[in-house]
Amino acid sequence: MPVETICEDPRWEAENLPAVAEAASEAALRHLGLDPARFEIAVLAADDARIAALNADFRGKPQPTNVLSWPSQERGAAREGDAPAPPSPGTPEDPAPLGDIALAWETCLREAEEAGKALADHVRHLVVHGVLHLLGYDHVRDGDAALMERLEVEILASLGVADPYSPTGPGPRDAEGER
Repeated sequence: MPVETICEDPRWEAENLPAVAEAASEAALRHLGLDPARFEIAVLAADDARIAALNADFRGKPQPTNVLSWPSQERGAAREGDAPAPPSPGTPEDPAPLGDIALAWETCLREAEEAGKALADHVRHLVVHGVLHLLGYDHVRDGDAALMERLEVEILASLGVADPYSPTGPGPRDAEGER
């Protein structure tokens, strides 16, 4: 699967983010029956200041958050709790772009430390979360949130990562505590 990872903040390089992002993205797509070789994703690894600026520009919230995502097109389900229609695949030679994901170093590190989990596991979760957003999954409506969280737990289990929504650790929430 083509995952282009851009590390604007050098602290990400020690975390082997390209391999982590690729494995998490592939696991998410495979779990949903999609061939990872037919899609591409871009991942920006930045610091909190850069993510705060992006969050202000795109969501009107001028503070950092752990993960942001920009789907290449709107894919959300019309009915609450339904899965979105799958995207049209490209070819291995010309994969279809799903969109972009951005991660904030300080926020991700702080959340991992507060939850007592490995940073790599937290980042796997955030990448899976971001990929699901690129595919049209969301967590605004309760039924959609339940579906998205169930998928995250299943995908992460396939990667050997514990349930992030268990009482022992927080899931990926933005700066306002929303999932």
